[in-house]
Formats: sequence, C-alpha cells, structure tokens
Amino acid sequence: MTSTGLPESLIATLSGSSYTDPEIFAQEQEHIFEAMWFCAVRSADLARPGAYRTVEVGRESILVTRARDNSVRAFLNVCRHRGAKLCTARTGEVKRAFQCPYHAWTYDLTGKLVAAPNLTKMPDIGRTEYGLAAVATHEWLGYVWVCLAEDPPPFDEVLRDVAARLGDTESIEHYGIEDLDIGRRIVYDVQANWKLIVENFMECYHCATIHPELTEVLPEFADGYAAQYYVGHGAEFGSEVKGFTVDGSEGLDRLPGVTEDQDRRYYAITVRPQVFINLVPDHVIFHRMYPVAADRTVVECDWLYLKHVVESGKDVSRSVELFDRVNRQDFDACERCQPAMSSRLYAKGGVLVPSEHHIGEFHAFVQERLDAGRPR
Repeated sequence: MTSTGLPESLIATLSGSSYTDPEIFAQEQEHIFEAMWFCAVRSADLARPGAYRTVEVGRESILVTRARDNSVRAFLNVCRHRGAKLCTARTGEVKRAFQCPYHAWTYDLTGKLVAAPNLTKMPDIGRTEYGLAAVATHEWLGYVWVCLAEDPPPFDEVLRDVAARLGDTESIEHYGIEDLDIGRRIVYDVQANWKLIVENFMECYHCATIHPELTEVLPEFADGYAAQYYVGHGAEFGSEVKGFTVDGSEGLDRLPGVTEDQDRRYYAITVRPQVFINLVPDHVIFHRMYPVAADRTVVECDWLYLKHVVESGKDVSRSVELFDRVNRQDFDACERCQPAMSSRLYAKGGVLVPSEHHIGEFHAFVQERLDAGRPR
C-alpha cells in the first residue's frame, strides 16, 4: 500500500466535485481557459476581410475577424459604450465595420472606433482608446489561437505539449496542417465535463471494450496502452489494413511531408487545455473543445485533407466514419460517467490503473493552475 492507502498499481483521480461543481468550473474558466492559449477557429473560416466568428473562451465572448490587410484580429465581443454584445451570430461577414445594434457605435476591422451618433461633438473621445478591446492572437497549424491574459504566456507553452508527446516539434510539421483543407466538420454537444473528455482521449484502457473499429485498424490498442502513453510512439496499422478508414480499406492521397517512419502509423496529441490532434498518413483530425458548463462541452472536429482531395470531391466518408464512430463511442462513455460524478461513492474520486497513470499528470496540471490562482 502507498501513503494514500491505495495499492501501488493504482493512483487516485480528482474528486467527483471537480467534475460537477459550478464554482470549480468558474475557477477553471478564469485560471485555465482565460489564462492560456486557446485554439479558437480555423484560419480558413476567415476567408476574406470582414469574415468573423464568435467564440466562447472561458466566460468571455470573443470576436475573431480578418482585417483589410489580411491580418487576423480578435476582440472582446462587447461594445465600449453600454456593453451590448456586438455580434450575436456565430459566423458572419461585414463589409467594412462592426456596428453595435444598440446605439450604432461603429468599429473598423482593426477595432478602432470610427463612428457614433454625435461623435463629432465629442472631440475628447479617443478613437483607439474607446475602440474594441483587443485579444492576443497567434496563428499556428492553420488555426487562430487567442489568449485573454493581460500578459500572455509564450506560445512555446503550446509547442511544449507537442514536443512532450512526439519528442520534438518538427515531427508535426511534416503533416503540413496549415495547408490542408477541411473535408468534413462535425460539431458534438457532449453532456459531460471537459476533463472527462480529455481523460478519455488520453487513455486506451477502454479501447478493446468500446472501439471495435479502431482496434481492427490499430490492433495494439486492444492491449490497453494508448499511443500517448509513450513519447514519440505512433500506433502501427494492422498488417492487413490499407488505410485509416472504418473498414481498413485504402485511404486517400498521402501527405507529401510524411516520413517513412510516420507512414502507416497513428499519433495522438493532447494540447492543453482543449485541443486533440490525430495524425495519420493521409489526413489530420483536429478537435477543439469549448467547455460550456460543468456538465456540458461542445466539441468541434475537423477532418483535414490535401487541397486537391477536397476540391476534387473525392469520397472521404470512410475515413470520416471511423473517427466519427470513435468520437460518438467516447462521448457516450463520458456521458455515462458524468451523472456518477455526483455519487457519494465518487466523492473522493476513482482510480487510475498503470496504463492510465499518465492521466495523473493532467490532473496535476489542473490542480496547479487552480492553486496558482487562489489568493495566498
């Protein structure tokens, strides 16, 4: 027995209240999602100047758009006048400016205040000072990442998660993710805490039980050890498997930068706090989580392929179906767990077996972020 009273094969999880308590969720919003780099939108979703998407990041609505110089900008989605939400649609496009529907304060695509009723009679109002509140942005892998922190951490924090999984950051560059096109996008509304989803993605102890299609393609997963358990390891396709498809049939055109060592292998990466990246030779599956409440998480999943594959209309359904089934199986399992997080049996949490011990590092990360944000 260890000092915790558990056998050495087991380590404790977080307590049940960590998955249900709205106050803990509010702390996570403030000290995790609003303090770290958060993957907001695919850059291609902002196809031209004036295109925008609104995204919930922690407790804030963020407006992400493309300016006339083609740069990406992000702002708090709040009018500086009386606090009305500027854009209520999830996606849209404006020609030149954003106008508040309440009092018609108008901002250009760089966030500068350019017009308002009687503005010329108020010459002491600074057009930049009373412009939209800017949010830090960074483009990487063809996605726009935002950070709400007053002093954003180095983007190297994101790269470190990739290096910790793959052994370096160069390996992911071989997939050319920023140059791929979206072949399919599916949005899932999961009635479960975001941490349950992360934990599920990180382990494969459940794979033999609920993922028959996946373990047919990746036989080693039936042993219960996820690829993420090992640094640099990619799960190998079965000997008779031709592609990462629901029936193991031939995939699509291989990504040209994929090396021989990466061919016929699957790599999974968790980028904290809310991104999962799945790498296979002919496509990339990119998940973004948007935690909505302690018991609800929206997950947006992109299947990314070479541009000519998407433009030619090639059938991507067999590769999409494989991981769509995996997602639905996983999310069903998470939704099965969520109600039990309130059980008296789970008040002190559950346990992790050896093949899941790496999840303990994720739990420590969450706890450290919350502890750091508490008054001393």
